[in-house]
Amino acid sequence: MKKVYTAACKAHVALDLLKEETTLAQISAEYAVHANVLRAGRTQALNGLPTIFARRDARAARTTTPTQPVDDRAAARGRRTTQRTGLKKSRMAKLA
Repeated sequence: MKKVYTAACKAHVALDLLKEETTLAQISAEYAVHANVLRAGRTQALNGLPTIFARRDARAARTTTPTQPVDDRAAARGRRTTQRTGLKKSRMAKLA
């Protein structure tokens, strides 16, 4: 039966590998995981690190730069409010 590891477990083992305080064989014996699996996990972790920071940078760029200037958004909100009010009044006039 194939072993399935949680993401937290994989992250913990990858962190131990990246610290390089112990050898790959020692970590393999400690966690009872084959060395090839550990090498693949280390490679995956190293390849994935830049994407973690890229997503954060992209999210920060989206939140700091609005798609429309603030004045345009306020004007659009005012127009919608005026239109809604006009529609309500015309409906009330038809009912009366």
